[in-house]
Amino acid sequence: MVMAQRQQKRDKKPRLTAQDWADAALTAIGEGGLAAVAVEPLATRLGTTKGSFYWHFANRDALIGAALERWAETNTEGMITEIEAEPDPRQRLRLLFREALAAADDDPLEVSLLATAAHPQVADALHRVTERRVGYVARLFADIGFPEPEARRRGLLAYTAYLGHIQLGHAVPSALPAGDEFAAYLNEALEVLMRR
Repeated sequence: MVMAQRQQKRDKKPRLTAQDWADAALTAIGEGGLAAVAVEPLATRLGTTKGSFYWHFANRDALIGAALERWAETNTEGMITEIEAEPDPRQRLRLLFREALAAADDDPLEVSLLATAAHPQVADALHRVTERRVGYVARLFADIGFPEPEARRRGLLAYTAYLGHIQLGHAVPSALPAGDEFAAYLNEALEVLMRR
C-alpha cells in the first residue's frame, strides 16, 4: 500500500525536462551570474533531486550549454520571429528596440552574461548571438534602403547602443529617461540611426 501511494505521488508530479533545467539555469545566471549555476540549488528550486539533473545532463557544462542555447532561442530567434510579423522595416526596427529594451529592463540576464564573457561557453554564445543580432538589424537597415556596408555599420552602431543602454539601465537606472520621456528618447535615437 505504501509503495502504491509513493508511485501515485511520483505519477502526479510532472517530469522535468532538459528545458526546465535550462530555464532554471538562465534564471540563476540572471540572479547571480554563471557561478549561480549549481546543481543542488537548482534541484531545490525545481523541487527535484540531483538525479533528475543527471538524467538530462552529463555535467554542469552541458547544462550551461543548454541554457545558452535556450537564451539564444528565446531572446534572439523568438524576438526576431515576433518582430517579423510587422511588414514595415522602419516599424520593425522601432518595435525591436522597444521590445528588446523592455525585456532587458525586466531581466538582468544579458548584463550577467556580458559580465562573464571570458568564460569559453559564454564567449561562444555571445559571439553567435551578436552576429545574428547585428546581422538582423543590418538587414532591417538594408530593407529601409541603405546599401549593404552602410546597413552593416548602422546595425553594429544600433546594437552597441542597445548594449550600452542595458548596461547603464542596470548600473545607474536613474541616468535614463522614464515613461513618456523614454519613448521620445528612443524615437529620437532611432530617427538619428535611420537618417540618411
